[in-house]
Amino acid sequence: MPIRRTEFGSGLRVVTERMPGVRSVALGFWVLAGSRDEQPRISGSSHFLEHLLFKGTRTRSARDIAEAFDAVGGDVNAFTAKEYTCFYARVLDRDLPMAVAHLCDMLQHSVIRARDVDAERQVILEEINMHDDDPGDLVHDLFTETLWPGHRLGRPILGTRETVEAASREQIRRFYKGHYTPGNLVISAAGSVDHDGLLQAIRSGMETGRVKADGDASGWRLRASGEEPRPSGKTLVRRRATEQGHICIGTNGLPRGDRDRFAFGITNAALGGGMSSRLFQEIREKRGLVYSVYSYHTMYTEAGVFATYVGTTPARAGQVIDLVRAELEDMASGGLAEEEFERGKGHMMGSLVLSLEDPGGRMSRLGKSEISHGEILTVDQILRRISRVSLDQAQAAAARVLSRPLTLAVLGPFDEEEFGATDAETLAAHHVGVP
Repeated sequence: MPIRRTEFGSGLRVVTERMPGVRSVALGFWVLAGSRDEQPRISGSSHFLEHLLFKGTRTRSARDIAEAFDAVGGDVNAFTAKEYTCFYARVLDRDLPMAVAHLCDMLQHSVIRARDVDAERQVILEEINMHDDDPGDLVHDLFTETLWPGHRLGRPILGTRETVEAASREQIRRFYKGHYTPGNLVISAAGSVDHDGLLQAIRSGMETGRVKADGDASGWRLRASGEEPRPSGKTLVRRRATEQGHICIGTNGLPRGDRDRFAFGITNAALGGGMSSRLFQEIREKRGLVYSVYSYHTMYTEAGVFATYVGTTPARAGQVIDLVRAELEDMASGGLAEEEFERGKGHMMGSLVLSLEDPGGRMSRLGKSEISHGEILTVDQILRRISRVSLDQAQAAAARVLSRPLTLAVLGPFDEEEFGATDAETLAAHHVGVP
């Protein structure tokens, strides 16, 4: 079997997939801690910590870490999401023990010095500035905050200027000690990797405990599922002197374990997943109203986000919003045609397979599946589930999602009362500062 899994008594899980014909290994350390795990006053701590773990350990400086990977032509980096944080590397197979040793050290023994906190604070504030300067990126944060005002999943991953400026070393260190534990950690690797050799390298760098036997109590747990936040159905208009109007329209999607997730994935692909999709053809190709238009579906533990994005000339924003709403209403009322359904199914299956052509894609699939579901479906199992979805099931999933109240976020040179904006003062209180 190309995929192997080992669980230790400490709760640490290791998953690997061997890929014949490659010489590299993609390695990921996945921590069950993200922006949703932060109290509002420490919003951004997960992302702050992502930066700080590269600043040095008890035995290695930041330069030591950088030079070790540069010396072998490897890469090392990290990203923070709402429900997890991932530290990852790609190296030649002969250099995998080095990568494991460095990441084990970073995850367990980072010192988080006060001077590093102050230095990275300025870096993160610049990152927030850069994010705010990209309206096509920022509007998605505005949309999620408007969809779920006050909910942990609605908050921005980067935090706000206020929370980042106020963050203390002790707050970040407590978050580190509380969440970066073996029971919250999954290590995934794909490529030219030997599972037993990887286990040996991990044992050398980390306290793992013995391998868990069948019937032993689990040392880890999945994220507890809370109550699904209700879609607000509100409209937020944020004035900004931009050349385009940036628009997100959407509502609650499906949680990651939902039985209809594959059926709705096909609907999403048919609606806005490519150049043959409904939105692309109707709004860009037929009418030439936009350059960029697409839809997406992001799944979390107890809820999901479904959204469409368009960027258009401000004078055409109202027309484009009406067109998007019309297409969503049509899909919700059973308008998904059989030929669209078949194209959407093919798009979803092909995109999955193409995304797994390199070790990095496979490592990410292993890590996300294990830390989110506690199990890993093979590619063939996923393809079978997609292929078994019927048109009726896809239409039912579309009706289930797209009949919910729609939320609208608009960023551009508009007055705040345009497009029926609601509760502007309340929404602004939950929103990252935008000049």
